[in-house]
Amino acid sequence: MLTAHTIKVLQSLDKKKFRQKYNLFLVEGNKIICELSNSNFKVKEILSTDPQKLDCTDIPVTHISENELKKISFLKTPKDSVAVCYLAGEEKWEDKNIQLVLDGLQDPGNLGTIIRLADWFGIEQIICSEDTVDVYNPKVIQATMGSFTRVNVVYTDLVEYLSKTENVNIGTDMEGENIYTFQKPEKLNLILGNEGNGMRPETEKLLQKSISIPRFGKSQSTESLNVSMAAGIILGQLFSK
Repeated sequence: MLTAHTIKVLQSLDKKKFRQKYNLFLVEGNKIICELSNSNFKVKEILSTDPQKLDCTDIPVTHISENELKKISFLKTPKDSVAVCYLAGEEKWEDKNIQLVLDGLQDPGNLGTIIRLADWFGIEQIICSEDTVDVYNPKVIQATMGSFTRVNVVYTDLVEYLSKTENVNIGTDMEGENIYTFQKPEKLNLILGNEGNGMRPETEKLLQKSISIPRFGKSQSTESLNVSMAAGIILGQLFSK
């Protein structure tokens, strides 16, 4: 049985301050948990209602009840198992040829989807402003479907970083160059702004190129695209060349 204290600690991990306090985050579902064995993330323990289903890990698995799983899970429909993992330590990082840069994204689903997109296109690194939603947020982890284990997500002062990088800083703008005729630079940062407000003026000042996704609908009344949807369209076009 899980102690009341353990349950309380695990329940608190939906908040960033407690993830940082305990240096822990949760990964839910056997499929995503199995991805951990091929990553640099260290697993503290795995709790499961059916340990026999988890034959993909060398970590000892503790059997728990369905009721205990419901208490510690952040999902409406809990998935068999929960892995308690240590946060990754801060490591030195350097520019990659193609990177995503996120300026103030707040929606966990958007960040999770963008991490998954990056993994799909082989983008190894995402650089985030310090106020972008936390990568260890349970909703982010779930939305990545395991891709968080293969994409390095770092948080930094964007203005300082973008003013020093040797990559070409590219942003989206309705008046920007048509993405379908845009010539991709060899090294680039694709910058995506906040869901409601776009990128900050101080970030926008550091753009060297702007691109747009043209609308083909007759009404031309759709104001904008969801940020993760826009990212998918842009990346698909950039990698087609």
